[in-house]
Amino acid sequence: MSDAILQLTHELMSSWWLYLALFGFATLDGFFPAIPSETLVVTAGVFAALGEPNLYGVIATAAAGAFVGDHVSYLLGRGAGGRLLARFKEGTKRHAMTLWARKALAERGGLVLVVARYVPGGRTAVTLTMGAVRYPLRSFSFFAGLAALIWGLYCSLVGYLGGKAFEDNPIKGVILGIGLALTVTLIVEVVRHQRGKRRFPEPEVEIELATEGEPVR
Repeated sequence: MSDAILQLTHELMSSWWLYLALFGFATLDGFFPAIPSETLVVTAGVFAALGEPNLYGVIATAAAGAFVGDHVSYLLGRGAGGRLLARFKEGTKRHAMTLWARKALAERGGLVLVVARYVPGGRTAVTLTMGAVRYPLRSFSFFAGLAALIWGLYCSLVGYLGGKAFEDNPIKGVILGIGLALTVTLIVEVVRHQRGKRRFPEPEVEIELATEGEPVR
């Protein structure tokens, strides 16, 4: 049974459809975080170590999808982001993540996009917020491109390392790759949480959600 699954996976990973799936998953993940785009990219990286698919193709496709997805989320934020974010009830995870996104944007500017990719739910919260506060599109595109490229490289190479470590057993390579990715996410989340606890009192956030047609102050 496992051999049949492995054979099917090999066939899927060597198909040109994989690149379409990578692009689609990475795009959808920008505004629908339930999509497991990172897992797919890591898996593709594992099999790239075995010959198929092409590693550079995986990196480029994943980064392009992430870039497009970020812009879709940003445009959603510009259109109705203020009203959408205001609906998140206090005490919920979405509300807490929105507050974090606003504070992080006030402190770090566009660079927060790079960090947000490794915080659960952070990517969507940040891109929606940047759209809602009318963050300049040109600057947003620059940081979104940087974040997308780093993310594509990171996920692909983590998988590639797993594939090289277990060339005779790709399943173990996938497990190792996903485990490494989760470890990095955990470390980022712990550091973020600890830094948040050390800030007392919390700094005031000067960025305000812009209403429709009103620029950022």
